[in-house]
Amino acid sequence: MSKLARREEISGYLFISPWLIGFFIFTAGAVVVSLGLSFTKYEIVSPPIYIGAKNYIKAFTNDPLFWHSLLKVTLTYAVFSVPLQLVTGLVVALLMNQKLPGIGIFRTLYYLPSVVPMVAMAMLWILMLDPQYGLINYFLSFIGIKGPAWLYDTKWALSAFIIMRVWIVGSSMLMYLAGLQGIPTSFYEAADIDGANIWQKFWNITIPIISPIILLTLIMSIIASFQVFTLSYVMTEGGPGNATLFYVLLLYQNAFINFKMGYASALAWILFIIILGLTILILKSSASWVHYEGKTR
Repeated sequence: MSKLARREEISGYLFISPWLIGFFIFTAGAVVVSLGLSFTKYEIVSPPIYIGAKNYIKAFTNDPLFWHSLLKVTLTYAVFSVPLQLVTGLVVALLMNQKLPGIGIFRTLYYLPSVVPMVAMAMLWILMLDPQYGLINYFLSFIGIKGPAWLYDTKWALSAFIIMRVWIVGSSMLMYLAGLQGIPTSFYEAADIDGANIWQKFWNITIPIISPIILLTLIMSIIASFQVFTLSYVMTEGGPGNATLFYVLLLYQNAFINFKMGYASALAWILFIIILGLTILILKSSASWVHYEGKTR
């Protein structure tokens, strides 16, 4: 390495050193302990007993709630919410990228839901989704539609959570907006000279240039969709009929309600492996669709 490259590397490690220190002091030890506990029967009040891979075998073969929470709830939620959030965030960013009077106010308003505490957001949406007095059903009644029971209906409860996810697109919108404002106008001017229409400019200029941001947003959205907890815990506690029993909520119930800490640790590591596998798969596929400035991966 050259002297300049070595200096830049040292500077990078210095900037991330607060996070590294916090990780090794507060997180790394707990991660190692949870891996060990995943191979034990540990009920907190008694010492852990080594049982090998029985916790993992139980999850895959003898716990119907495991598959229900993973496939019917969490995976279904991810399949619908992640693409919807990606598209909605990009559309909002394109709208917020216009040079209009007062556009800064609209940008702030769209970003505000992303900084609202989850508990406060849950209480707000409980009121909005109330089948009798909620605002959503109230507005639906104006167009002659009788709104569903939402959180009280097994068929609609998960859909309510997907709608809520779309509501908090402020973070992805902000990242998209930063990418859009970094695109040189000369690219669009050259495309105009070549006779390109709006769709051709969007598909051949905008999308390739912001593709690294799309990749980052995709990975972050997938991770977040597999870690839903607070909203489900506060709003429905997994109901009705386990229709909103997200995977992390099942993990919490096993750890802190049923005191099956060993089994909960195994569930946590299964989730880690799933998220890690999806992340690696997306990163591997990015070579064919993500464009980096100066080179193509």
